[in-house]
Amino acid sequence: MTNAAVQTDAEPFDTIRWGVLGAGAIATQFCTDLQHLPDHTVVAVGARTPGSNDAFAERFNIAKRHDSYAQLVDDPEVDVVYVATPHPQHFDAAMLAIEAGKAVLVEKPFTMNAADSRLLAKAAQTRGTFLMEAMWTWFLPHIVQLREVINSGRIGEIVTVTAEFGEQFGDDSPRAFVLEAGGGALLDIGIYPISFAAMLLGKPSGITAVADLSDGGVDVTTSIILRHPSGAHAVLNTTMLAGTPNGACVTGTRGRIEIEPEFFRPSSFSIVDTATKTRELVTVPHLGNGLRHQAAEVGRCLRAGLTESPILPLAQTISVMETIDEVGRQIGLHYPPRQ
Repeated sequence: MTNAAVQTDAEPFDTIRWGVLGAGAIATQFCTDLQHLPDHTVVAVGARTPGSNDAFAERFNIAKRHDSYAQLVDDPEVDVVYVATPHPQHFDAAMLAIEAGKAVLVEKPFTMNAADSRLLAKAAQTRGTFLMEAMWTWFLPHIVQLREVINSGRIGEIVTVTAEFGEQFGDDSPRAFVLEAGGGALLDIGIYPISFAAMLLGKPSGITAVADLSDGGVDVTTSIILRHPSGAHAVLNTTMLAGTPNGACVTGTRGRIEIEPEFFRPSSFSIVDTATKTRELVTVPHLGNGLRHQAAEVGRCLRAGLTESPILPLAQTISVMETIDEVGRQIGLHYPPRQ
């Protein structure tokens, strides 16, 4: 993919100007955390229905309120579009922004399947625009430090990775149980342990998955084993029926790293030496909810003239979606085709 970023009237991006597409819960968390970045600002919000974004705009003091996604992506004051819609709408919204020449950060899951992810990546490559998945966990300070520990060789060669994400979805999350709305544990929360394993081990050479499906056809509990060319295994679990500890453990030939309480949010971890049985706690001071770190990476890439992140490149995002596709095939999870 080309390394040349599209030129805009805002270069050299002294302040990264965001347009938020969608005004739901994740957009609220993103804008709240963005306030911790003084060189980033939200200049516009867009919604599909007139007036539906007024309360959101008032909360974050956003001056420009667009009554359509098309108006938002065409706004000349917007440098980057943050796609924060429900995931069945990610493809169309991101493509709209790419075609308008905007840099784009797309919430996870990037799209509903790997084929659509490839189409977005190709469109961004052709247009010369920046594009990245908003898999925020990759950029959290404790995950950055974890990668440094692993790369130092301190725990040796990785043998196993275990990770889980379980949360009890109730009546306040009806979309999660509707197949046509992209419901199910796999895409909503299972993507986190899958992406975590991919970050550490790369693309799996073998995938085995089992699940229980609801009467509506979405997976409510899914368990996955990934086998990798190195011989390492990843054992991953996700469920919408109960809250699990949501930790993760990376075990190597010389030691292990235990992340708790929750691996995918700002957290701490322990390094355990197998030989000496000693344990070192690594705490990482943190401010905010963790979403700003991915925004900082977008800003860094734009200022460097890049069209994708070297930390989370598009090929990695596509690879994770390919794994999800295969898991979905094995467990009988069949989403309606994109219209």
